[in-house]
Amino acid sequence: MTIIIKNKDYLIFDDFQFRCCVGKKGFSNDKFEGDKKTPIGEFSLENLYFRKDRKKIPKTRLKIIKIKKNMGWCDDIKSKKNYNKLIKMNSKFRAEKLFRSDYKYDFFIPIKYNWGGKNIGKGSAIFIHITKNYKPTAGCIGLSEKDFLILAKLVKRNTKIKII
Repeated sequence: MTIIIKNKDYLIFDDFQFRCCVGKKGFSNDKFEGDKKTPIGEFSLENLYFRKDRKKIPKTRLKIIKIKKNMGWCDDIKSKKNYNKLIKMNSKFRAEKLFRSDYKYDFFIPIKYNWGGKNIGKGSAIFIHITKNYKPTAGCIGLSEKDFLILAKLVKRNTKIKII
């Protein structure tokens, strides 16, 4: 099954339609780092990350990873080796902090955009994460916690996300 996002307001999966938010500047076929756009295309999902100090282990068929204080997601275009990867925050490279003071990354699933044979500068740290107010994101997809947890129960390791 495939998660479908056709517009900036709704994510569809199976018989479910969830309200969502996307990048502040909409969608893009030509994404680049910091453009505040959500990439168009069909992508796989990675693991489910969560804050054990705040939340219970979610029900999902994805691999579950506990977020630690030193975890970050490299968004530094100077790092060919680490770009768009999970790293330790004490690294000399810039990264999106995953152990945040707000709620957004209490649960998140990385979307495998610009994965593998990465194009440095074409965008990193594209996640499905939590939102409380549906304000536009920096390029991710935001869901309410309730909807995120429903989606987490439904997705499998081979689930794709298609952003149109």
